[in-house]
Order: sequence, then C-alpha cells, then structure tokens
Amino acid sequence: MSDLYVSPLVERFATDPMKRLWSAQKKFSTWRRCWIALAEAEQELGLDISDAQLEEMRAHVDTIDFEQAAAYEKETRHDVMAHIHAFGDLAPNARPIIHLGATSCFVGDNTDLILIREGLELILAKAAGVLNRIKAFALQYKSLPTLGFTHYQPAQLVTVGKRACLWAQDLLLDCLQIEQLLASMRCRGVKGATGTQASFLALFHGDAEKVKALDHLVAKKLGFESSFIIAGQTYTRKIDTQVLNALAGIGESAHKFATDMRLLQNLKEVEEPFERSQVGSSAMPYKRNPMRSERICALSRFLMTAPLHSAFTTATQWFERTLDDSAIRRLSLPEAFLTADAILNLYLNVMEAPRVYPKVIEKRIWSELPFMASENILMACVQKGGDRQTLHEVIRQHAQEAGRRVKEEGADNDLLDRLAADPQINMTREEMEEQLKLDAFVGRAPSQVDEFFVQEANPFLERHTASLDTHSDVRV
Repeated sequence: MSDLYVSPLVERFATDPMKRLWSAQKKFSTWRRCWIALAEAEQELGLDISDAQLEEMRAHVDTIDFEQAAAYEKETRHDVMAHIHAFGDLAPNARPIIHLGATSCFVGDNTDLILIREGLELILAKAAGVLNRIKAFALQYKSLPTLGFTHYQPAQLVTVGKRACLWAQDLLLDCLQIEQLLASMRCRGVKGATGTQASFLALFHGDAEKVKALDHLVAKKLGFESSFIIAGQTYTRKIDTQVLNALAGIGESAHKFATDMRLLQNLKEVEEPFERSQVGSSAMPYKRNPMRSERICALSRFLMTAPLHSAFTTATQWFERTLDDSAIRRLSLPEAFLTADAILNLYLNVMEAPRVYPKVIEKRIWSELPFMASENILMACVQKGGDRQTLHEVIRQHAQEAGRRVKEEGADNDLLDRLAADPQINMTREEMEEQLKLDAFVGRAPSQVDEFFVQEANPFLERHTASLDTHSDVRV
C-alpha cells in the first residue's frame, strides 16, 4: 500500500532470500517447529503426549492465520500467547501440550538463534561470491602498474591487482569471523522462566537427568550440537553483539572498497558498471556517477552502528532479564542482516563487470614517475663519474621547476627533458628511460597477489565452492 511506510531495505535493497528469512511466516512457523521439537522430546522421555497430537501439530506448521493471531494478541497483549491460541485452534487435540513447561523465550530466543544462523549462512555464501569476483579481478590485473597513494598523495607504484587484494583481505577476515561464529552457535534450549529448568524438573518429577536429556534432544532437533548451559530468561545478548559486530565488519570492508572505487572513478582509472540506458544526473547528461558504490557507503554507515544497539542492550539486562531488549532486537537484528545482504549484493554487482582504463592509469603514472625515479637517475649519473652532491642539487632544482610548471601552468611533467638537456647530468633521454621500467617500481606486488590467494583466500573459497557463481540482483 502506497499510503503506508515500507522500509527501503525491503522495498529497494535486500534480496528475496534474506527478506523471506526475516518474514513473519518464517518466524512463526519456526516457533511452531520449536513447539513440535519440545513436544517430541517430551514424549520420547516419557510424558503423556500422543502421536496423534504430534501429527496434528506437524500438519499445521505453515498454515498460520495471521488475522486470528493478531486478534488474540489484541486481546492478550502477548504475542507468544496469541500464537499458542492460534496454533491450538488448528490443532485442538494438541492444545493441552503446546508450550508445555516452556516460557516465551523458548520459542522467541531459539527462533532468533535459528534465524541468525541461517542469516549468517546466507551472508557467508554471498561474501564468498564477492571474494571470488575480487580474486578474478586481482589475478587479471596483478601485473598492471598503477600509481599508489598514501594520504591521497602520489606514492610508490603498486599494481591494480595488488590494490584489489586489500579489498579481498578485509572481506576474507570478515568471512573467517563468520565461520567461527557459525562453528560455535548454540541454541537456548529448554531453560524455563529464569534459566533454572525448574518447570521441566517438575514435569519429570525431579529427574534431573531427563531434564538434561530433554535439553539435548531439543537442541539436536533444532539443528544444534548443544545449548547454553547458563541462561537467564534469555540467552546472553552478548551473542547478538558478536553477530552484529561481524556484520558491521562487512560494512567496514565494503565501505573502504566503495570509497576506493569512487575515488578511482573520479580519476577515470576504474569504474563501476554503467548500463546503456542508465542516467547519471537529471541535469548533467554526461554524468557517470558511482551510484552503486555510493549506496554501499550509505548502507555501510547504517550497518556499522548496529553493534551499539546490542552493546547497550546487553549492558542493561538486569539480573535474569528485562524486556527492554525486545523492541530494539525486533529492529536491529533483521535490519542488520537485510543491510549486510544489500551491501554484499551491490558489492557483487560492482565486481561483476568493473571497467579498467590502462591508458589513463599509465598516463597518471608518467605524470609522477619522473619525480619518483629521480634517485635512480642520480645513482646512474654517479656511476658514470658524476659528483653525487652536485648532481643532487642539479636534479632538485629541475624537479622543483618541473613541479611548479605542472601546478601553476598546468603543463606536462618535463623533468626528463630538462635533465636530458643539462650537460651536468650527462645522460640521454633514452638512458634515463632505461631507469624507468615500470616493472622495477612495483616490487613483489604480482607475486604477493598469487601468494595471498594460494595461501589465504583459496582455502576459504574451496570450502564454499557452491557459492562462487552467485550473481547479483540489483533492482534500483
């Protein structure tokens, strides 16, 4: 409906798989799966729960009457109770055993951890696809010299591929952090109202071993190897902070990449894709704005603040739990995942078809290289019998004058011509150009590219081969 606000993350930026993951359908059907897992485990451990009751529950996992649930919530002011009633309406024989012994956080927290796990898997798969695209780009241009910048001032030469490895390395670190998070994921399990499992101990007449078995069984049924031993009413919200920090790391990495792309596009050295009918500006027809990279930066700034939400929430969880975590988590967790997904989708799109302009790159190199090579020329002059101190001053004066003309008159860098014309230098232009072979100025950059992928990135990519041909889905 056009008269109601819709989040731009949903309407414009995030992809369908991530939007489905955080949908109401996915959330509440997962609640029902949690209830079924609990009931199955309770039956297996001896509670009076029939196969017919379980079958009735299983038959209605996905058939959710959202209007009826909303009506119950309006009446009860409690979303979990509303959905217990709505589920019970569809499975009336199972109504007495739905949510047996549990507290609201049984479904709420376990579902959140399931969605977080699946969300991290989606993010990791897309990030692997992006990294694979950067790899192809870096290997293609690993030996193409380009002017390096420090402080955004001309510095020693690097290569286009070596620079791309800066982007790849940052993203790889994010991916490895997410892998570690996934490897350590646990569910909340069955812990009761304050984490003591007292309600379940009562259900099993004081049999602590059955309560421990119940916790383990439910965790396995929900796809986890284990659950938290210690919990309050909720799992510790520090888990949310760790997750949001990992997602924010993707924002940091993507922002750095996109900023570099925006600067490179201004220099006309590398451009993001620009479609044939794309309009850069409503006023200036010639414009080719880096709109994808700009959008990456904008969304990344939003994502990088997400861990603050959880940090404050974790810090203010009084004793076993306070409910001021609920509203903020309903915003921060889905929005962070949707944003990270949108950023990686854009990142992937840019790296699917970036344009590189070697002639522009070479021209910029030669505008600066004579200055950088002045020491090489000085050493060559000394080897021909010149006095180093005298020659240093001669070259310095020519370099200063050449620099003045470049900046004040807009002239080309004529340092080599000046030096060749000075008899004190005693070198021809051709002899000087022998000192300016570009390969000699890039150091080990090409081999560093190979080493990085072979030793560091490829082992990760080999663990995620199914994700490497991922394609972007940019709609706006």
